[in-house]
Amino acid sequence: MKNILKLEELAMFALALYLYTTLDLSWWLFAAFFLAPDLGMLGYLVNSKTGAVTYNITHHKALAVACYLAGVLLTMPVLTFAGIIMFAHSSFDRVLGYGLKYSDNFKNTHLGVIGRT
Repeated sequence: MKNILKLEELAMFALALYLYTTLDLSWWLFAAFFLAPDLGMLGYLVNSKTGAVTYNITHHKALAVACYLAGVLLTMPVLTFAGIIMFAHSSFDRVLGYGLKYSDNFKNTHLGVIGRT
């Protein structure tokens, strides 16, 4: 089952790449901002609970889709771009096994524990 979920996430990553091709933007911008959602990890400098909240906000796919749709509907390319970046990054993270965080520990995610137990 885990491999099926990873394939599904890989398909969503491919969808994000396709959506990016519909924008008239350079691929270097995609590469430059691809890791931007990981800035949500800075919340862990405060504490584990704050870190989980900030990380989950920047990695939540519903927020990414909402951002993308708002950008399309409001004709705001920066929102469209941000939504695609968030969606692509979150999908790629999940392919690698990184899920949304629980507040007790960075390694405790909705996909299981990261790393060796």
